Amino acid sequence: MSDEELNMGVSADGPGEEKKGFFKRLKEGLSKTRNNIVRGIDSVFSGFSEIDDDFYEELEEILIMGDIGINATTEILDRLKKQVKEKHIKEPADCKQLLIDSIKEQMRVDETAYEFENRQSIIMIIGVNGVGKTTTVGKLAGKLKENGKKVLIAAADTFRAAAGEQLAEWARRADVPMISSNEGADPASVVYDAVNAAKARGVDVLLIDTAGRLHNKKNLMEELRKMNRIIDREFPNAHRENLIVLDGTTGQNAMNQAREFGEVAELTGIVLTKMDGTAKGGIAVAIQSELKVPVKYIGVGETIEDLQKFDSDEFVDALFDIEENDIL
Repeated sequence: MSDEELNMGVSADGPGEEKKGFFKRLKEGLSKTRNNIVRGIDSVFSGFSEIDDDFYEELEEILIMGDIGINATTEILDRLKKQVKEKHIKEPADCKQLLIDSIKEQMRVDETAYEFENRQSIIMIIGVNGVGKTTTVGKLAGKLKENGKKVLIAAADTFRAAAGEQLAEWARRADVPMISSNEGADPASVVYDAVNAAKARGVDVLLIDTAGRLHNKKNLMEELRKMNRIIDREFPNAHRENLIVLDGTTGQNAMNQAREFGEVAELTGIVLTKMDGTAKGGIAVAIQSELKVPVKYIGVGETIEDLQKFDSDEFVDALFDIEENDIL
């Protein structure tokens, strides 16, 4: 892993500048999605002289084709139609901001989504191979440590040879202790040791890195259930989070993965990675609507600053390039 990938440093300019930098990278990262969705939406607003059924049908097609999904599209347009009627809007151009606001509302994350930061918590990071689970664990560990939390990492991916080494490097950079075992060891035993260590040490947050389970492998899914049973038995009072890491470039395939994992683990949140350069960014809207599971973090790069809490206003503003848009 390169030094760039392991750059755990926080921007010297402080949180405000870090946030601005993230917004800029997010806006750049969503450029392909913008071309996929926003240009089509703009053409509808400029191509129609009145708000009628054809206008709504055209918008519906663009949103669905942009990976936003049928459920989310229906809810977004229903909200838009209601507001257009209530406000007696006649011109298509006059309801563009309403559409943007409707998409933001569709993606809003409840304030209780980050309750784990204020309670003794166990966070299990799950997902298929190659989506960035280990990196996400490292970044989250660094962020929580910066916020004054006592963090422990459990290296429960004992199948992939490089996983333990990669996670150990992230743990070292974040200055966070790690519980691990030999390659090929039973992951459930690592979880057992880590949970008891977390209790004994008074840890605030235990982050568990799991193997990249293929969602169609029943034995691996059963192992995930086993780890959950151990946590339930050994630390029943801990606040639980099961965050699934999904690759934003895979679109509807990410949705299918989340559904499969949701059958064996109660998903409490989604981490969308690789949002820099994907044309399928609309999947962030679809997943939240279809599965009723909030997107809690979004990643646009390899450094710790490139993983941020999901903000629906920020995401949609970046998608619509709102700073340079004249609709406000």
